[in-house]
Amino acid sequence: MERLDGGSALPPHLFGGIVALGNFDGFHLGHQAVVGRAIAAARAAGRPAIVATFDPHPVRLFRPDAPPFRLTTLDQRERLFGAAGADAMMVFHFDAALAALTAEEFVARLVAMAQVGGVVTGEDFTFGKAKAGNVAVLIELGRRHGFTVETVGPVSLDGRTVSSSRIRDMLATGKPREAARLLTRPWAIEGVVTHGAKLGRTIGFPTANIDLGNYLRPAYGIYAVRGRLPDGQLLDGAANLGIRPSFDPPVELLEPYFFDFSGDLYGQCIGVELVDYLRPEAKFDTLKALTTQMDADCARARQLLAAA
Repeated sequence: MERLDGGSALPPHLFGGIVALGNFDGFHLGHQAVVGRAIAAARAAGRPAIVATFDPHPVRLFRPDAPPFRLTTLDQRERLFGAAGADAMMVFHFDAALAALTAEEFVARLVAMAQVGGVVTGEDFTFGKAKAGNVAVLIELGRRHGFTVETVGPVSLDGRTVSSSRIRDMLATGKPREAARLLTRPWAIEGVVTHGAKLGRTIGFPTANIDLGNYLRPAYGIYAVRGRLPDGQLLDGAANLGIRPSFDPPVELLEPYFFDFSGDLYGQCIGVELVDYLRPEAKFDTLKALTTQMDADCARARQLLAAA
């Protein structure tokens, strides 16, 4: 799996590939259908399979004050695309210059860089300045430039279209299990473990502090979680995600406590999967009340994770 800059020509061995074109933040069932079709077409034609994505998300350019909404980082997407069978990920840096390209100019750049043999995208895909390009425009440009265009329709689950916005709504309302069904995996936050006030270890619950960065803010509260270390080790735990109302000053963090683990995680980039939502954050008047509740939370998290 190769990671490529969408502003430079691809290496020759990737010329003529079938390109899945879209943002693919989240890489949910609908995105998987598009990418899967591109990979299948590439394998059938003996061509490379390439996933083209955009970073940052276009919304960040047009609405810079929008609250954080990201579902996946580029590193996460790269692994997900690779696991799906793609040969390369091509990343277009979405800035004012890219946004100013007309639909025809964008396609001309794609052809010049990759000499594409085909493009697969969703039926509702739009591109180019002011979103003037749509699937009909893409098909016509493909005819002119000599590449095929295939579209994939929406994917539905429980009678509703699977979408990133639907997943964001589920996470924001404390429904990580429902979101996982649309993602086909638990939603995960990745980050480097940093030093904090070390309050958790003073009450018997040492936590790994992770900044939420540009990720979507899910419902604040206590979660049953599963941690994934760089060496692949999986750890069960419980986490506080929010501002820790029992402590001053309030600091927004993801703080997983991993059961039966005593290793040093500082400086390591770990993934934390939100498996179940246990309860909202709460402020406790005494440390004893807090630790009693944390014991109950951990017991409940162990039960849920054992059944997951």
